[in-house]
Amino acid sequence: MKLAIAQINCVLGDLTGNVAKILQHAEQAKQQGAQLLITPELSLCGYPPEDLLLRDGFYQACTQALVDLAKKVSGIAVVVGHPYESKGERYNAASLLRDGEIAATYLKQELPNYSVFDEKRYFDHGSESCLFEIEGIRFALNICADIWEPDSARQARDAGAQVLLVLNASPYAIRKQESRQYTIRERIAETGMSVVYANLVGGQDELIFDGASFAMDSHGTLTAQAAQFEEDLLMLDMHDECPAGTKAAALSEEAGIYRALCLGVRDYIGKNRFPGVFLGLSGGIDSALTLAIAVDALGADKVHAVMMPSPYTAQISLDDSREMVKIFGVRYDEFSIEPMFQSYLNTLSTVFAGRPIDATEENLQARIRGALLMALSNKFGSLVLTTGNKSEMTVGYATLYGDMAGGFAVLKDVSKTLVYRLARYRNTLSKVIPERIITRPPSAELRADQTDQDSLPPYDVLDAIMVCYVEQNLAIPEIIARGYAEADVRRVVHLIRISEYKRRQSAVGIRITERSYGKDWRYPITARYQDNF
Repeated sequence: MKLAIAQINCVLGDLTGNVAKILQHAEQAKQQGAQLLITPELSLCGYPPEDLLLRDGFYQACTQALVDLAKKVSGIAVVVGHPYESKGERYNAASLLRDGEIAATYLKQELPNYSVFDEKRYFDHGSESCLFEIEGIRFALNICADIWEPDSARQARDAGAQVLLVLNASPYAIRKQESRQYTIRERIAETGMSVVYANLVGGQDELIFDGASFAMDSHGTLTAQAAQFEEDLLMLDMHDECPAGTKAAALSEEAGIYRALCLGVRDYIGKNRFPGVFLGLSGGIDSALTLAIAVDALGADKVHAVMMPSPYTAQISLDDSREMVKIFGVRYDEFSIEPMFQSYLNTLSTVFAGRPIDATEENLQARIRGALLMALSNKFGSLVLTTGNKSEMTVGYATLYGDMAGGFAVLKDVSKTLVYRLARYRNTLSKVIPERIITRPPSAELRADQTDQDSLPPYDVLDAIMVCYVEQNLAIPEIIARGYAEADVRRVVHLIRISEYKRRQSAVGIRITERSYGKDWRYPITARYQDNF
Protein backbone atom coordinates (compact mmCIF):
# COMPACT_ATOMS: atom_id res chain seq x y z
CA MET A 1 0.00 0.00 0.00
CA LYS A 2 0.91 3.67 -0.13
CA LEU A 3 0.47 6.26 2.55
CA ALA A 4 1.25 9.96 2.59
CA ILE A 5 2.27 12.62 5.09
CA ALA A 6 0.60 16.01 4.61
CA GLN A 7 3.19 18.35 6.09
CA ILE A 8 0.99 21.44 6.10
CA ASN A 9 1.16 25.02 7.34
CA CYS A 10 -2.07 25.62 9.27
CA VAL A 11 -3.43 29.00 10.28
CA LEU A 12 -4.55 28.85 13.89
CA GLY A 13 -8.33 29.14 14.14
CA ASP A 14 -8.91 29.17 10.38
CA LEU A 15 -11.05 26.05 10.43
CA THR A 16 -12.43 26.57 6.93
CA GLY A 17 -9.00 27.18 5.44
CA ASN A 18 -7.40 24.25 7.29
CA VAL A 19 -10.17 21.87 6.20
CA ALA A 20 -9.70 22.98 2.59
CA LYS A 21 -5.95 22.41 2.85
CA ILE A 22 -6.40 18.92 4.31
CA LEU A 23 -8.87 18.01 1.54
CA GLN A 24 -6.51 19.37 -1.11
CA HIS A 25 -3.65 17.20 0.17
CA ALA A 26 -5.96 14.20 0.49
CA GLU A 27 -6.96 14.55 -3.15
CA GLN A 28 -3.33 14.87 -4.25
CA ALA A 29 -2.33 11.84 -2.20
CA LYS A 30 -5.25 9.82 -3.59
CA GLN A 31 -4.27 10.70 -7.15
CA GLN A 32 -0.80 9.33 -6.41
CA GLY A 33 -2.25 6.04 -5.19
CA ALA A 34 -2.25 6.54 -1.41
CA GLN A 35 -4.84 4.75 0.71
CA LEU A 36 -3.99 6.72 3.86
CA LEU A 37 -3.04 10.33 4.63
CA ILE A 38 -1.59 11.52 7.95
CA THR A 39 -1.73 15.15 9.06
CA PRO A 40 0.07 16.87 11.98
CA GLU A 41 -1.08 17.36 15.57
CA LEU A 42 -4.17 19.59 15.90
CA SER A 43 -4.04 20.20 12.15
CA LEU A 44 -7.74 20.99 12.08
CA CYS A 45 -7.37 24.11 14.24
CA GLY A 46 -3.65 24.87 14.30
CA TYR A 47 -1.15 24.65 17.16
CA PRO A 48 -0.96 25.82 19.89
CA PRO A 49 -4.49 27.21 20.41
CA GLU A 50 -3.59 28.26 23.97
CA ASP A 51 -6.55 29.78 25.85
CA LEU A 52 -8.90 29.31 22.92
CA LEU A 53 -9.03 25.82 24.43
CA LEU A 54 -10.82 27.26 27.46
CA ARG A 55 -13.77 28.36 25.32
CA ASP A 56 -16.74 26.03 24.81
CA GLY A 57 -17.49 27.62 21.45
CA PHE A 58 -14.05 26.70 20.14
CA TYR A 59 -14.70 22.99 20.76
CA GLN A 60 -18.13 23.24 19.17
CA ALA A 61 -16.69 24.89 16.07
CA CYS A 62 -13.91 22.30 15.82
CA THR A 63 -16.37 19.42 16.21
CA GLN A 64 -18.56 20.79 13.44
CA ALA A 65 -15.53 21.29 11.18
CA LEU A 66 -14.39 17.70 11.83
CA VAL A 67 -17.84 16.30 10.96
CA ASP A 68 -17.95 18.39 7.78
CA LEU A 69 -14.44 17.25 6.82
CA ALA A 70 -15.29 13.59 7.40
CA LYS A 71 -18.27 13.84 5.04
CA LYS A 72 -16.03 15.17 2.26
CA VAL A 73 -13.29 12.54 2.57
CA SER A 74 -13.71 9.75 0.03
CA GLY A 75 -11.52 7.15 -1.59
CA ILE A 76 -8.78 7.59 1.02
CA ALA A 77 -8.52 7.37 4.82
CA VAL A 78 -7.31 10.52 6.60
CA VAL A 79 -5.91 10.91 10.11
CA VAL A 80 -6.50 14.44 11.40
CA GLY A 81 -5.53 16.07 14.69
CA HIS A 82 -8.16 18.08 16.58
CA PRO A 83 -9.34 19.11 20.06
CA TYR A 84 -12.07 16.83 21.42
CA GLU A 85 -14.58 17.20 24.23
CA SER A 86 -16.52 14.36 25.82
CA LYS A 87 -18.49 14.18 29.07
CA GLY A 88 -16.98 17.37 30.41
CA GLU A 89 -13.41 16.34 29.68
CA ARG A 90 -11.19 17.76 26.97
CA TYR A 91 -8.49 16.05 24.97
CA ASN A 92 -5.82 16.54 22.35
CA ALA A 93 -7.07 13.98 19.85
CA ALA A 94 -6.54 12.39 16.45
CA SER A 95 -9.32 10.77 14.44
CA LEU A 96 -9.41 8.39 11.51
CA LEU A 97 -11.81 9.65 8.84
CA ARG A 98 -13.00 6.90 6.52
CA ASP A 99 -15.93 6.46 4.16
CA GLY A 100 -17.51 9.74 5.20
CA GLU A 101 -17.40 8.98 8.92
CA ILE A 102 -15.24 9.40 12.01
CA ALA A 103 -14.15 5.77 12.28
CA ALA A 104 -11.92 5.95 15.37
CA THR A 105 -10.45 8.52 17.77
CA TYR A 106 -7.23 8.44 19.79
CA LEU A 107 -6.69 10.62 22.87
CA LYS A 108 -3.20 11.88 23.65
CA GLN A 109 -1.79 10.29 26.80
CA GLU A 110 1.40 12.24 27.60
CA LEU A 111 0.71 15.96 28.13
CA PRO A 112 3.89 18.05 28.09
CA ASN A 113 4.07 20.80 30.69
CA TYR A 114 7.58 22.17 30.26
CA SER A 115 9.45 24.59 28.03
CA VAL A 116 6.89 26.19 25.68
CA PHE A 117 4.23 23.55 26.43
CA ASP A 118 1.33 23.99 28.83
CA GLU A 119 -1.02 21.16 27.85
CA LYS A 120 -2.03 20.16 31.38
CA ARG A 121 -3.69 23.56 31.59
CA TYR A 122 -6.07 22.53 28.82
CA PHE A 123 -6.32 18.77 28.36
CA ASP A 124 -7.11 15.56 30.20
CA HIS A 125 -5.04 12.40 29.71
CA GLY A 126 -6.14 9.64 27.37
CA SER A 127 -5.44 6.04 28.33
CA GLU A 128 -6.33 3.70 25.44
CA SER A 129 -4.50 2.73 22.27
CA CYS A 130 -6.18 3.16 18.89
CA LEU A 131 -5.62 0.57 16.13
CA PHE A 132 -6.97 0.24 12.62
CA GLU A 133 -6.11 -1.88 9.60
CA ILE A 134 -5.59 -0.93 5.96
CA GLU A 135 -4.50 -3.40 3.28
CA GLY A 136 -3.60 -5.96 5.95
CA ILE A 137 -1.28 -3.63 7.90
CA ARG A 138 -2.18 -2.75 11.50
CA PHE A 139 -1.56 0.90 12.36
CA ALA A 140 -1.67 2.64 15.75
CA LEU A 141 -1.71 6.33 16.62
CA ASN A 142 0.44 8.41 18.96
CA ILE A 143 0.50 12.18 19.32
CA CYS A 144 3.79 14.05 19.73
CA ALA A 145 4.82 13.78 23.41
CA ASP A 146 3.47 10.21 23.54
CA ILE A 147 6.49 9.07 21.55
CA TRP A 148 8.96 10.76 23.93
CA GLU A 149 7.97 8.28 26.66
CA PRO A 150 7.88 4.48 26.28
CA ASP A 151 4.41 3.59 27.60
CA SER A 152 2.11 4.62 24.73
CA ALA A 153 4.24 2.96 22.05
CA ARG A 154 4.53 -0.25 24.06
CA GLN A 155 0.78 -0.26 24.62
CA ALA A 156 0.24 0.03 20.87
CA ARG A 157 2.65 -2.82 20.14
CA ASP A 158 1.03 -5.03 22.77
CA ALA A 159 -2.33 -4.36 21.12
CA GLY A 160 -0.95 -5.76 17.87
CA ALA A 161 0.24 -2.68 15.94
CA GLN A 162 2.91 -3.06 13.26
CA VAL A 163 3.34 0.61 12.31
CA LEU A 164 3.13 3.58 14.63
CA LEU A 165 1.78 6.82 13.12
CA VAL A 166 2.82 9.87 15.13
CA LEU A 167 1.12 13.26 14.68
CA ASN A 168 3.36 16.12 15.80
CA ALA A 169 3.53 19.84 16.37
CA SER A 170 7.16 19.80 17.45
CA PRO A 171 8.68 23.31 17.52
CA TYR A 172 12.00 23.98 15.86
CA ALA A 173 15.16 24.55 17.85
CA ILE A 174 18.78 24.22 16.78
CA ARG A 175 19.64 20.49 16.47
CA LYS A 176 16.07 19.49 17.39
CA GLN A 177 15.79 17.01 14.51
CA GLU A 178 18.71 15.01 15.88
CA SER A 179 16.93 14.77 19.22
CA ARG A 180 13.67 13.66 17.60
CA GLN A 181 15.28 10.91 15.57
CA TYR A 182 17.32 9.68 18.53
CA THR A 183 14.13 9.34 20.57
CA ILE A 184 12.25 7.58 17.77
CA ARG A 185 15.06 5.05 17.46
CA GLU A 186 14.72 4.35 21.19
CA ARG A 187 11.01 3.59 20.75
CA ILE A 188 11.72 1.39 17.72
CA ALA A 189 14.36 -0.57 19.65
CA GLU A 190 11.83 -1.13 22.45
CA THR A 191 8.88 -2.11 20.28
CA GLY A 192 10.16 -3.37 16.91
CA MET A 193 7.59 -1.20 15.11
CA SER A 194 8.36 1.07 12.20
CA VAL A 195 7.38 4.73 12.70
CA VAL A 196 5.89 7.41 10.48
CA TYR A 197 6.42 10.87 11.96
CA ALA A 198 4.27 13.73 10.60
CA ASN A 199 5.30 17.20 11.78
CA LEU A 200 3.68 20.60 11.42
CA VAL A 201 5.38 23.35 9.41
CA GLY A 202 4.99 27.12 9.72
CA GLY A 203 5.27 30.03 12.12
CA GLN A 204 2.87 30.65 15.02
CA ASP A 205 3.78 33.78 16.99
CA GLU A 206 7.23 33.01 18.45
CA LEU A 207 7.22 29.31 17.55
CA ILE A 208 8.56 27.88 14.32
CA PHE A 209 7.56 24.41 13.15
CA ASP A 210 10.14 23.06 10.75
CA GLY A 211 8.38 20.08 9.22
CA ALA A 212 11.13 17.59 8.36
CA SER A 213 8.61 14.75 8.70
CA PHE A 214 10.16 11.32 8.31
CA ALA A 215 9.80 7.57 8.37
CA MET A 216 11.97 4.87 9.94
CA ASP A 217 11.81 1.13 9.48
CA SER A 218 11.71 -1.42 12.30
CA HIS A 219 15.53 -1.33 12.54
CA GLY A 220 15.65 2.44 13.10
CA THR A 221 16.92 3.21 9.61
CA LEU A 222 15.77 6.54 8.19
CA THR A 223 13.88 5.62 5.02
CA ALA A 224 12.23 8.91 4.04
CA GLN A 225 12.28 12.59 5.01
CA ALA A 226 10.27 15.61 3.92
CA ALA A 227 11.64 19.08 3.27
CA GLN A 228 12.33 21.51 6.09
CA PHE A 229 10.54 24.83 6.54
CA GLU A 230 8.05 24.31 3.70
CA GLU A 231 4.88 22.41 3.00
CA ASP A 232 5.38 18.96 1.52
CA LEU A 233 3.45 15.85 0.58
CA LEU A 234 5.71 12.91 1.41
CA MET A 235 4.66 9.70 -0.32
CA LEU A 236 5.60 6.41 1.33
CA ASP A 237 5.49 2.89 -0.10
CA MET A 238 4.78 0.22 2.49
CA HIS A 239 6.74 -2.97 1.90
CA ASP A 240 5.07 -5.25 4.41
CA GLU A 241 5.19 -2.90 7.41
CA CYS A 242 8.30 -0.94 6.38
CA PRO A 243 7.78 2.56 4.91
CA ALA A 244 10.10 3.95 2.24
CA GLY A 245 10.22 7.15 0.21
CA THR A 246 12.41 10.05 -0.86
CA LYS A 247 14.80 11.98 1.38
CA ALA A 248 15.07 15.76 1.16
CA ALA A 249 18.59 17.18 1.23
CA ALA A 250 19.84 18.10 4.70
CA LEU A 251 20.51 21.75 5.53
CA SER A 252 23.57 23.13 7.26
CA GLU A 253 23.00 24.57 10.72
CA GLU A 254 23.26 28.15 9.46
CA ALA A 255 20.97 27.45 6.51
CA GLY A 256 18.36 25.90 8.82
CA ILE A 257 18.44 28.82 11.26
CA TYR A 258 18.23 31.36 8.45
CA ARG A 259 15.26 29.61 6.86
CA ALA A 260 13.57 29.38 10.26
CA LEU A 261 13.90 33.14 10.72
CA CYS A 262 12.57 33.81 7.23
CA LEU A 263 9.60 31.51 7.82
CA GLY A 264 8.89 33.21 11.14
CA VAL A 265 8.80 36.66 9.55
CA ARG A 266 6.78 35.52 6.52
CA ASP A 267 4.09 33.80 8.57
CA TYR A 268 3.82 36.44 11.30
CA ILE A 269 3.37 39.20 8.74
CA GLY A 270 1.22 37.13 6.36
CA LYS A 271 -1.03 35.38 8.86
CA ASN A 272 -1.68 38.64 10.70
CA ARG A 273 -2.31 40.43 7.39
CA PHE A 274 0.17 43.25 7.75
CA PRO A 275 0.89 44.90 4.39
CA GLY A 276 4.63 44.97 5.03
CA VAL A 277 7.34 46.03 7.48
CA PHE A 278 9.39 49.01 8.54
CA LEU A 279 12.82 48.68 10.08
CA GLY A 280 15.47 51.12 11.19
CA LEU A 281 18.87 50.75 9.56
CA SER A 282 21.93 51.78 11.54
CA GLY A 283 24.80 50.61 9.40
CA GLY A 284 25.40 47.83 11.92
CA ILE A 285 25.34 44.05 11.64
CA ASP A 286 21.99 43.44 13.39
CA SER A 287 19.89 45.75 11.24
CA ALA A 288 21.74 44.55 8.13
CA LEU A 289 20.87 40.91 8.85
CA THR A 290 17.28 41.83 9.76
CA LEU A 291 16.93 43.64 6.43
CA ALA A 292 18.24 40.61 4.54
CA ILE A 293 15.83 38.27 6.34
CA ALA A 294 12.88 40.62 5.77
CA VAL A 295 13.52 40.91 2.05
CA ASP A 296 14.12 37.18 1.62
CA ALA A 297 10.94 36.43 3.57
CA LEU A 298 8.57 39.04 2.14
CA GLY A 299 10.04 40.47 -1.04
CA ALA A 300 11.56 43.92 -1.49
CA ASP A 301 8.20 45.54 -2.23
CA LYS A 302 6.99 44.88 1.33
CA VAL A 303 10.07 46.27 3.11
CA HIS A 304 10.68 49.93 3.95
CA ALA A 305 14.06 50.77 5.51
CA VAL A 306 14.68 54.01 7.38
CA MET A 307 18.06 55.50 8.31
CA MET A 308 17.93 58.08 11.12
CA PRO A 309 21.40 59.56 11.58
CA SER A 310 22.33 61.45 14.72
CA PRO A 311 25.39 63.66 15.36
CA TYR A 312 27.31 60.47 16.25
CA THR A 313 26.46 58.43 13.14
CA ALA A 314 29.61 57.65 11.16
CA GLN A 315 29.70 58.34 7.45
CA ILE A 316 30.54 54.71 6.78
CA SER A 317 27.27 53.71 8.49
CA LEU A 318 25.38 55.90 6.05
CA ASP A 319 27.39 54.63 3.09
CA ASP A 320 26.92 50.97 4.00
CA SER A 321 23.19 51.37 4.60
CA ARG A 322 22.74 53.10 1.26
CA GLU A 323 24.67 50.31 -0.46
CA MET A 324 22.48 47.62 1.11
CA VAL A 325 19.16 49.19 0.18
CA LYS A 326 20.43 49.70 -3.36
CA ILE A 327 21.35 46.01 -3.59
CA PHE A 328 17.95 44.92 -2.26
CA GLY A 329 15.87 47.52 -4.05
CA VAL A 330 13.73 48.38 -1.03
CA ARG A 331 12.11 51.71 -0.32
CA TYR A 332 14.49 53.84 1.73
CA ASP A 333 14.26 57.13 3.60
CA GLU A 334 16.72 59.14 5.67
CA PHE A 335 15.54 61.36 8.52
CA SER A 336 18.13 63.26 10.50
CA ILE A 337 17.20 63.20 14.17
CA GLU A 338 19.67 65.95 15.09
CA PRO A 339 17.08 68.79 15.16
CA MET A 340 14.70 66.72 17.31
CA PHE A 341 17.52 65.60 19.59
CA GLN A 342 18.62 69.18 20.10
CA SER A 343 15.04 70.21 20.80
CA TYR A 344 14.77 67.59 23.52
CA LEU A 345 18.05 68.75 25.05
CA ASN A 346 16.89 72.35 24.99
CA THR A 347 13.59 71.46 26.64
CA LEU A 348 15.35 69.49 29.39
CA SER A 349 18.32 71.82 29.85
CA THR A 350 16.95 73.61 32.90
CA VAL A 351 15.97 70.49 34.82
CA PHE A 352 19.19 68.70 33.76
CA ALA A 353 21.41 71.65 34.71
CA GLY A 354 24.49 70.67 36.68
CA ARG A 355 24.23 66.99 35.81
CA PRO A 356 26.80 65.27 33.57
CA ILE A 357 25.93 63.76 30.19
CA ASP A 358 25.26 60.02 30.58
CA ALA A 359 23.10 57.23 29.12
CA THR A 360 20.08 59.54 29.27
CA GLU A 361 21.24 61.44 26.22
CA GLU A 362 22.07 58.20 24.43
CA ASN A 363 18.61 56.79 25.11
CA LEU A 364 16.92 59.97 23.91
CA GLN A 365 18.31 59.32 20.43
CA ALA A 366 17.03 55.73 20.43
CA ARG A 367 13.59 56.87 21.60
CA ILE A 368 13.33 59.54 18.92
CA ARG A 369 14.02 56.84 16.34
CA GLY A 370 11.46 54.53 17.92
CA ALA A 371 8.82 57.27 17.83
CA LEU A 372 9.49 57.97 14.14
CA LEU A 373 9.23 54.30 13.19
CA MET A 374 6.00 53.88 15.14
CA ALA A 375 4.57 57.00 13.48
CA LEU A 376 5.27 55.44 10.08
CA SER A 377 3.66 52.21 11.24
CA ASN A 378 0.56 54.11 12.43
CA LYS A 379 0.24 56.00 9.17
CA PHE A 380 0.81 53.15 6.71
CA GLY A 381 -0.15 50.02 8.67
CA SER A 382 3.08 48.09 8.22
CA LEU A 383 4.67 46.46 11.26
CA VAL A 384 7.96 47.65 12.77
CA LEU A 385 10.60 44.94 13.04
CA THR A 386 12.99 45.40 15.93
CA THR A 387 16.63 44.54 15.28
CA GLY A 388 18.06 43.70 18.73
CA ASN A 389 19.70 40.33 19.35
CA LYS A 390 19.59 37.87 22.24
CA SER A 391 22.92 38.98 23.70
CA GLU A 392 21.61 42.53 24.03
CA MET A 393 18.31 41.35 25.50
CA THR A 394 20.22 39.23 27.99
CA VAL A 395 22.17 42.11 29.52
CA GLY A 396 19.67 44.91 28.89
CA TYR A 397 21.80 46.60 26.23
CA ALA A 398 18.64 48.01 24.65
CA THR A 399 16.45 51.07 25.17
CA LEU A 400 12.85 50.71 26.28
CA TYR A 401 10.60 52.59 23.85
CA GLY A 402 13.64 53.13 21.65
CA ASP A 403 15.32 50.34 19.69
CA MET A 404 12.97 47.95 21.51
CA ALA A 405 9.92 49.70 20.01
CA GLY A 406 8.18 47.55 17.43
CA GLY A 407 5.91 44.61 16.86
CA PHE A 408 8.16 41.65 16.03
CA ALA A 409 11.72 40.86 17.12
CA VAL A 410 13.44 38.86 14.39
CA LEU A 411 16.74 38.28 16.22
CA LYS A 412 15.40 38.05 19.77
CA ASP A 413 16.74 34.51 20.22
CA VAL A 414 19.87 34.94 18.06
CA SER A 415 23.12 35.59 19.91
CA LYS A 416 25.54 38.23 18.62
CA THR A 417 28.12 35.65 17.60
CA LEU A 418 25.41 33.77 15.69
CA VAL A 419 24.38 37.02 13.99
CA TYR A 420 27.85 37.19 12.47
CA ARG A 421 27.68 33.55 11.36
CA LEU A 422 24.31 34.12 9.70
CA ALA A 423 25.51 37.27 7.95
CA ARG A 424 28.45 35.40 6.48
CA TYR A 425 26.15 32.53 5.48
CA ARG A 426 23.75 34.91 3.72
CA ASN A 427 26.64 36.38 1.75
CA THR A 428 27.48 32.91 0.42
CA LEU A 429 24.09 32.93 -1.34
CA SER A 430 24.68 36.38 -2.83
CA LYS A 431 26.71 39.22 -1.43
CA VAL A 432 24.19 41.62 0.10
CA ILE A 433 25.84 42.67 3.37
CA PRO A 434 28.92 44.88 2.86
CA GLU A 435 32.04 43.29 4.29
CA ARG A 436 32.77 46.37 6.35
CA ILE A 437 29.55 45.89 8.31
CA ILE A 438 30.73 42.41 9.29
CA THR A 439 34.31 43.34 10.17
CA ARG A 440 34.03 46.73 11.90
CA PRO A 441 33.65 46.80 15.74
CA PRO A 442 29.97 46.91 16.73
CA SER A 443 28.72 50.24 18.06
CA ALA A 444 25.41 51.80 19.06
CA GLU A 445 26.81 55.16 17.82
CA LEU A 446 25.05 57.11 20.54
CA ARG A 447 28.16 58.96 21.71
CA ALA A 448 31.55 59.77 20.29
CA ASP A 449 33.97 56.86 19.66
CA GLN A 450 31.58 54.34 21.22
CA THR A 451 31.86 50.56 20.87
CA ASP A 452 29.75 47.83 22.48
CA GLN A 453 32.77 46.52 24.34
CA ASP A 454 33.02 49.78 26.28
CA SER A 455 30.06 48.51 28.30
CA LEU A 456 30.07 44.73 27.80
CA PRO A 457 32.47 41.79 27.89
CA PRO A 458 33.60 40.54 24.45
CA TYR A 459 30.63 38.94 22.72
CA ASP A 460 32.22 35.49 22.54
CA VAL A 461 32.58 35.56 26.33
CA LEU A 462 29.16 37.10 26.95
CA ASP A 463 27.43 34.60 24.67
CA ALA A 464 29.15 31.61 26.24
CA ILE A 465 28.12 32.71 29.73
CA MET A 466 24.60 33.42 28.46
CA VAL A 467 24.30 29.90 27.05
CA CYS A 468 25.48 28.40 30.33
CA TYR A 469 23.17 30.44 32.54
CA VAL A 470 20.08 30.99 30.38
CA GLU A 471 19.92 27.94 28.12
CA GLN A 472 21.60 25.31 30.32
CA ASN A 473 20.52 26.58 33.77
CA LEU A 474 24.04 26.28 35.19
CA ALA A 475 24.88 27.94 38.49
CA ILE A 476 27.56 30.60 38.85
CA PRO A 477 30.22 28.23 40.31
CA GLU A 478 29.59 25.74 37.50
CA ILE A 479 30.11 28.44 34.87
CA ILE A 480 33.29 29.65 36.55
CA ALA A 481 34.52 26.04 36.66
CA ARG A 482 34.28 25.97 32.86
CA GLY A 483 37.08 28.54 32.73
CA TYR A 484 35.29 31.88 32.62
CA ALA A 485 36.53 34.74 34.77
CA GLU A 486 34.47 35.11 37.95
CA ALA A 487 34.14 38.85 37.43
CA ASP A 488 32.69 38.35 33.94
CA VAL A 489 30.29 35.66 35.09
CA ARG A 490 28.96 37.65 38.03
CA ARG A 491 28.68 40.79 35.92
CA VAL A 492 26.66 39.05 33.21
CA VAL A 493 24.38 37.27 35.69
CA HIS A 494 23.80 40.56 37.51
CA LEU A 495 22.85 42.25 34.24
CA ILE A 496 20.48 39.38 33.40
CA ARG A 497 18.69 39.79 36.72
CA ILE A 498 18.27 43.56 36.61
CA SER A 499 17.10 43.55 32.97
CA GLU A 500 14.05 41.35 33.42
CA TYR A 501 11.68 44.32 33.48
CA LYS A 502 12.90 45.27 30.01
CA ARG A 503 12.54 41.80 28.56
CA ARG A 504 8.98 41.57 29.91
CA GLN A 505 8.08 44.58 27.75
CA SER A 506 9.88 43.44 24.62
CA ALA A 507 8.21 42.48 21.36
CA VAL A 508 7.40 38.84 20.66
CA GLY A 509 10.29 37.25 18.77
CA ILE A 510 11.25 34.09 16.92
CA ARG A 511 12.39 31.13 19.03
CA ILE A 512 15.33 29.10 17.71
CA THR A 513 16.93 27.74 20.90
CA GLU A 514 15.63 25.50 23.67
CA ARG A 515 15.42 28.55 25.98
CA SER A 516 14.24 31.79 24.49
CA TYR A 517 12.96 34.93 26.20
CA GLY A 518 9.36 33.99 25.53
CA LYS A 519 7.04 31.20 26.61
CA ASP A 520 9.86 29.20 28.19
CA TRP A 521 11.40 32.05 30.26
CA ARG A 522 9.31 32.90 33.33
CA TYR A 523 11.49 34.75 35.79
CA PRO A 524 10.09 37.24 38.32
CA ILE A 525 10.87 40.92 37.91
CA THR A 526 10.77 41.57 41.64
CA ALA A 527 13.11 39.17 43.44
CA ARG A 528 16.04 39.46 45.86
CA TYR A 529 17.40 35.95 45.49
CA GLN A 530 21.16 35.99 44.92
CA ASP A 531 22.27 33.17 42.64
CA ASN A 532 25.51 31.95 44.27
CA PHE A 533 25.03 28.19 44.13
